[in-house]
Amino acid sequence: MQRIKNDHLSQMPSRYRAQLINSISGFKSASLIGTCDAENVRNLAIFSSVIHLGSNPAYIGFISRPDSVKRHTLNNIKRTQQFTINHVSEDFWQAAHQTSAKYLESECEFSQTGLNPQYIEGVLPPFVEESQLKYALKLTDIMSISHNNTYLVVGEVTDILCAEEAIKADGYIDIESLHTVTITGLDSYHRTQRLSRLTYATPSHPVSTLNLNGELADDS
Repeated sequence: MQRIKNDHLSQMPSRYRAQLINSISGFKSASLIGTCDAENVRNLAIFSSVIHLGSNPAYIGFISRPDSVKRHTLNNIKRTQQFTINHVSEDFWQAAHQTSAKYLESECEFSQTGLNPQYIEGVLPPFVEESQLKYALKLTDIMSISHNNTYLVVGEVTDILCAEEAIKADGYIDIESLHTVTITGLDSYHRTQRLSRLTYATPSHPVSTLNLNGELADDS
């Protein structure tokens, strides 16, 4: 195997290094974050850094890059204290990727990409109408990561919108049935293929396979 040491990383061209390091963390979620500013100008941006932080309360976070330049998503969240996260699917992954372009603050990514905004009562920022799994969050914390000047933005889930048939009896959401895509590196998008669900792991019993409803599969 090729060994790449830290001093080699520092000598790489910046774009090559960014692709390499963004690849080593493996498959990442593809999510569009919806916000709006004080004048209700809509903003939409793709992120691959969304992470689960807790279920009770329901906390989700994402990493925002350094604010050495204007970060429209981060600034809008600070102003309105709300944002939406929308799964990207096979139906619109190219349009989702286009939101990474450096549009002006006054330009609306929905208009630029052909995606459609969706609103529900009590949530100021827009959802993506085309997304089959999306949720709204209220801001709880913005934590500075001093070593590289990024921010961990944390929100509490207030509303979830999901195709009903994808939610199984035990609460599992079959996101593969929604054709959610995933990202590797900076620009590679992937379909998924489930291997199986598995039983809760304990020291005294080997794991067994489950069906989509969380019941023991016939071959277990």
